[in-house]
Amino acid sequence: MDEIIFKVDEELEGGYSASALGFSIVTQGDTMDELKSNIIDAIKCHFEVDMPKVVRLHFVHHELFSVS
Repeated sequence: MDEIIFKVDEELEGGYSASALGFSIVTQGDTMDELKSNIIDAIKCHFEVDMPKVVRLHFVHHELFSVS
């Protein structure tokens, strides 16, 4: 496998959560550095062989505003 993609959400309470597309891998982190480290740990736990060489992060930005 060459690449794995994670959808990253910024949590309202602070920090980040990430879930892999197509795999049952979910993790979180208070900072972006912690999230990346936790993603690497989760990948190593999930894949025994044929680990992805590249991790792509897809950021989701939620914004709420009033129309009135």
